[in-house]
Amino acid sequence: MDVEQVMRLAPVIPVLVIEDAAHARSIAEALVAGGLYALEVTLRTPAALDAIREMAKVEGAVVGAGTVLNERDLAASIDAGARFIVSPGLTAPLGEAAIASGIPFLPGTANAGDIMRGLDLGLTHFKFFPAMASGGIPALKALAAPFHMAKFCPTGGITQTTAPDWLAVDPILCVGGSWMVPAGPPDVAEIQKRASQAAALGT
Repeated sequence: MDVEQVMRLAPVIPVLVIEDAAHARSIAEALVAGGLYALEVTLRTPAALDAIREMAKVEGAVVGAGTVLNERDLAASIDAGARFIVSPGLTAPLGEAAIASGIPFLPGTANAGDIMRGLDLGLTHFKFFPAMASGGIPALKALAAPFHMAKFCPTGGITQTTAPDWLAVDPILCVGGSWMVPAGPPDVAEIQKRASQAAALGT
């Protein structure tokens, strides 16, 4: 599966901060049952790598690692079973290592220089982050105009309400969002309901 196939699995990629790996499998099952298949587990907690291992056991789940900052994070994520990699930014060492590994890679970009650096590495699919703080839809439209080959997954400040406006922009294949899984002990019924609503944005 290449990065575009991952981005097209559903209109929303849940961006997940998992505090307890014991909850990971039930969260993944609820998200998949709701129609969201690409799941980004951010490396922001000590439980993240174990959460990736648990979620990878769920049939239909394509589990990736987010907040990957360097080659060490990349190697640890792949070892844990991540099937795609998301980074908040793009450095040459991380980009080159991700490309060499062959794993689908979605680096963060916020300006033309970031995109050009990615294109120089042979990348054409990018995260636009932080989406709202970087100027929202007008900023991304202006950035995308000179880069007709680039496709985006904006992440950061996007909600269920605003996601359709983003998804209507041609170079956007999906959005990243954290609203599917509220903080605290997981309410699987609520998570599945939110996932179903998010999945329906692509219809």
